[in-house]
Amino acid sequence: NLSTVSEFVFVGLSDAPETRLLLFVLFLLIYLATMAGNIALLVAIGTDSHLHSPMYFFLSNLSLLDLLCPTITVPKMLGALLLEHKEISFSGCLFQHFSLIAVVGTEIFLLTVMAYDRYVAVCHPLRYPSIVSPKLCAQLAGGTWAAGLLNSLLHTSMVFTLSFCGPNKLQQYYCDVPPVLALSCSSTRSRELVILAVAGVLGSSACVVTVVSYIYILLEILSRNSPGMWHKAFSTCGSHLTVVCLFYGTTICTYVRPSFTYSPHRDRVVSMLYGMLTPLLNPIIYSLRNKEVKCALRSVISRV
Repeated sequence: NLSTVSEFVFVGLSDAPETRLLLFVLFLLIYLATMAGNIALLVAIGTDSHLHSPMYFFLSNLSLLDLLCPTITVPKMLGALLLEHKEISFSGCLFQHFSLIAVVGTEIFLLTVMAYDRYVAVCHPLRYPSIVSPKLCAQLAGGTWAAGLLNSLLHTSMVFTLSFCGPNKLQQYYCDVPPVLALSCSSTRSRELVILAVAGVLGSSACVVTVVSYIYILLEILSRNSPGMWHKAFSTCGSHLTVVCLFYGTTICTYVRPSFTYSPHRDRVVSMLYGMLTPLLNPIIYSLRNKEVKCALRSVISRV
């Protein structure tokens, strides 16, 4: 009710027709490859009985999030590149913003849960089935989705209850927090502080749990002093650790900073890393180091 802006306009990635066509083909191929990789991983986990374990249950949730993340933003971006339809309604921008923040927040919490799962698998292998039970898996997965939705609800309410009465050109290819805040004609300082504080507390808590889990894993490996233990631990945790570093690095660079450091050109590149490349690379990373997943994927491909 406070807004006089009925729609936003994306600035886009390029104004040159030949460059737009090239970018359209490139991003369409990346999007299709992301969809194919994550859907194949979901089908492999669902159809192979050897993959019906807590680790792969959480991995299937990660693949689902990696399907949702680019689907929220990429189709609109492709339409802007091909058809030059760069407008999005105020309500459409709100929904896109809410959905994206919910997916990103859920993925942060899910990666934390997966770190705890790896800690139990390495440090308490004999008690692993009893500790990480199906009931606990369902509760942890449901908790990550609920926390992501609540976090997104808070962020979206803080941003879209501001006044928007002037410029409506978003310096981004989707409705993200920094470019939307930059268009508000009311004071955003207090809300920025709240958003940074909430994101800082939740992000720091998730990061601390992840780091502590891997510290315990490292201490367990050192205490056993077994050459084969290093290889086993790396095969168990290497994929997750790679995904965590990739996701946290790009997400922190985008969100955990004040708005005066916002740079449209740099942020468009960074947001593509976590919005498009990370969902593409996650199934590849988990497949390369995992023989069970590779066998299941071969089975799926042969059936197709």
